[in-house]
Amino acid sequence: MQPIGTSGILPLAGARVVWRLGFAIVLLALALISSDFLQAVYNKYHRLDPAAYTMFWTRRGWLWTHLAGGALTIILGPIQFLTQWPRSLPQLHRWTGRIYLTGMLVACVGATGLIANSPAPFAIRAAFAATALVWLTTALSGLTAIRGGRARSHRRWMLRNYIVTLSPITFRALLEVPGLIALPPSPAMIAILLWSSWLLPLLISEAIYRIIDRAGLRPSGSFKPAPLSGAA
Repeated sequence: MQPIGTSGILPLAGARVVWRLGFAIVLLALALISSDFLQAVYNKYHRLDPAAYTMFWTRRGWLWTHLAGGALTIILGPIQFLTQWPRSLPQLHRWTGRIYLTGMLVACVGATGLIANSPAPFAIRAAFAATALVWLTTALSGLTAIRGGRARSHRRWMLRNYIVTLSPITFRALLEVPGLIALPPSPAMIAILLWSSWLLPLLISEAIYRIIDRAGLRPSGSFKPAPLSGAA
């Protein structure tokens, strides 16, 4: 099958509009969901209340570090995706990318402190550690790709990275699945949901990418990002 925009089925300009409109709708949905999640976290932890912090009360410094960095990455992620196309915004994309990666590193420092001092069972700590490791690995892969001039690979890796960034939101959504609400929150179930919070979205996104690539639905020649000289 020939790519849309080159076969005459849909003009290239029309393919660009459809693609960007769909992407904008997805980003808007993510922004609304993320806003609700961040508001819930703020409402829970903005007061110094041991009852609200529960097991995190004695580790609240690590928690604040993790939440601050994580909130920054959740907010800046959509900005990164929106600024990757216009040639007039390379500096904004570059600097927000640097801030995004800094926020991610800060969040990982907080996560490391929380895991190291956690009384949770090993299965839960291992799931959290795996999430942080995948988060760092996808970011490093994306940074390596753009430094090598592989813009498409960079976008692919940073999409994977942002999927992992959103894993706390996905985890929260999984907890609301009707069939799981009635189950006791056992350590095994929590660990499975933690793994699923980024594994399932990654698998779904890879499947969608393969379908798009094989069907030629991605408009060729569109989305040529401005050169990013040695920066994400």
